[in-house]
Amino acid sequence: MADTIDHMNEYSMHTATCGQLRASDVGQQVTLTGWAWHNRDHGGLIFIDLRDRTGYTQIVVDPDCVSTEDFACAEHIGREYVLRVVGIVRERAADAVNPNMATGQIEVLASQLEVLNTSVTPPFQIEDGIETDETTRMRWRYLDLRRPEMYANIELRHRVMQAMRHALDERGFIEVETPILANSTPEGARDYIVPSRPNPGTFYALPQSPQQFKQMLMAGGVECYFQIAR
Repeated sequence: MADTIDHMNEYSMHTATCGQLRASDVGQQVTLTGWAWHNRDHGGLIFIDLRDRTGYTQIVVDPDCVSTEDFACAEHIGREYVLRVVGIVRERAADAVNPNMATGQIEVLASQLEVLNTSVTPPFQIEDGIETDETTRMRWRYLDLRRPEMYANIELRHRVMQAMRHALDERGFIEVETPILANSTPEGARDYIVPSRPNPGTFYALPQSPQQFKQMLMAGGVECYFQIAR
């Protein structure tokens, strides 16, 4: 199976991610888990776009291939329902190939379908480019983070951080976390202070003189270090 992910083992609920399957996987039985993104009833066949953080795969629910209970369940699936699907990867018909999606050459013909959790209708579309008020997005932040563009932002930050760490590590630098909170120092700037619960009447402050930590590291022999500031 393409791009096998090491953490998938006997303890995982799925054997592949929703953005992983390709034409080379045709004929394999797979187990997918994810959120129901879109579902369509086409005259007896139900199509579900199942999504996770890696992408989405089209699921086909055929009444001849699943139990009566599973098909009845598929008829009432709502957006963001959490599903577990077992099925066979098959190639799409030539006129049904979707070149705009990574898994557009294949679909999964379901043999089992389980609703792990239901969901009320989300307060906004879990899609890119929405024009929802930011206050609403922050209130439902866990839903906002499911949107592909939000995940892409988080992943990009991760990739940049890892590239920085790798490059500096190769050059002998050591990553060191200096304190975020410290004793207040009299630089004249207005401090952001945090009370100390174990020591009533005393406070921590954001460091006004972070160079003191750099000097301490230098004097201690850590001459090549870096920190990715919070």
